[in-house]
Amino acid sequence: MQRTAKLTISATILALVSLFLGGCGTGGSSDSKDNLVAASVNGKNLMLADVERGVSQQSGGDQSKLSQLELAQARLQVLGSLIQREVLFQRAEREKVLPTEDQITAIINQQKQQSNMTDDDFQKSLAAQHLTMESLREEARKDIAIKNLQDKYSSKIAVNDKEVEDFYNSNKERFVSARGVALAMIMADPADNTGQGISQNDAKNDAEAKLKIDNISQQLKGGADFATVARAKSEDAQSLTRGGDLGFATEDELKQSGFPPELVTRFFTMQVGDVTEPIRFNSGKWYVFKLEEKRLQTENLTLDSPGVRQQITQALIKQRKDILDAALLEVAMNEAKIVNNLAGTMLGNPSNLGLRPASPGAVTSPSAIPTVAATQPTSAPATTTGSPAGSPAASPKASASPKR
Repeated sequence: MQRTAKLTISATILALVSLFLGGCGTGGSSDSKDNLVAASVNGKNLMLADVERGVSQQSGGDQSKLSQLELAQARLQVLGSLIQREVLFQRAEREKVLPTEDQITAIINQQKQQSNMTDDDFQKSLAAQHLTMESLREEARKDIAIKNLQDKYSSKIAVNDKEVEDFYNSNKERFVSARGVALAMIMADPADNTGQGISQNDAKNDAEAKLKIDNISQQLKGGADFATVARAKSEDAQSLTRGGDLGFATEDELKQSGFPPELVTRFFTMQVGDVTEPIRFNSGKWYVFKLEEKRLQTENLTLDSPGVRQQITQALIKQRKDILDAALLEVAMNEAKIVNNLAGTMLGNPSNLGLRPASPGAVTSPSAIPTVAATQPTSAPATTTGSPAGSPAASPKASASPKR
């Protein structure tokens, strides 16, 4: 079916990207919070330092700007995800679906290659996030193990032809081949992106970004392969691994995603394979776009149109998989012994949620923290594959695109 305009890397084991480009795995911080236990799962301690790293990641490093209530809420949310992740990993251990060391190495090497990182760049990215190779491998082991555990149950899902036909007949209006374009892009960003793992001559100001995009444009005019240049020089960490591919987006989706209306109109006058000159968005970022495909008319699709049956089948499978993943988490949480020290601290200090001493007698050490046994999940774990699926559609809405 048609591709979706997204700048996110496909959800395989690419949680590794967030791990070594901005993750919250166990690192080498010397902060005193490293010694505080935020929670435990069947006796396995989860440290407050990891919670703080998760909050820092979610807030883009600006957690100091969060209010007291926002910080408390963020800590509970991050810890909830870490608890659920640990619960599922321990179940994966019990069900003997852990990856081998060779599988972990292969996944990490694959991601390094896709990110176009040298060994030196890779090590610098780890160091910038207070991560070691050992801690990265441990987080990769958990990611793969949890996916293996989920796949063990979802692999038994089956969808028959009648279900596919019934869904189509009840949702014909959803299946439309919309007017739109498929694009690839290369981006030069005047901001410093070294912390995001951008190693390909990262531009750090307006002048450098303009010079870089002009050089890229000249390379393309000279016949250089667009995908190869994108992988080598684009500063968009999420699309460079796909050679700049953004997928397909409708005309309305492009406008809603921040593309200038005049640029959207121009896409439909270009020939497939054409490349734009450098274009500066209001964000200050520079782009060059390649037109990969265009559809000038909106057409209704039938059940026999190429890819429709497959799309419906995959969407119905995903719906059931999401339900199975949620059921698996529910059962695993109910079977686990969870002690949430952080929540206990907040209950012990309701006036300030345990963020600072309320009085000379306030809780100041782990030994004084009241504990709360938790058996009910509050949110989906960070490693689950997607949110509960909605109905399949032929023209899904773009979730991320260049912003003006």
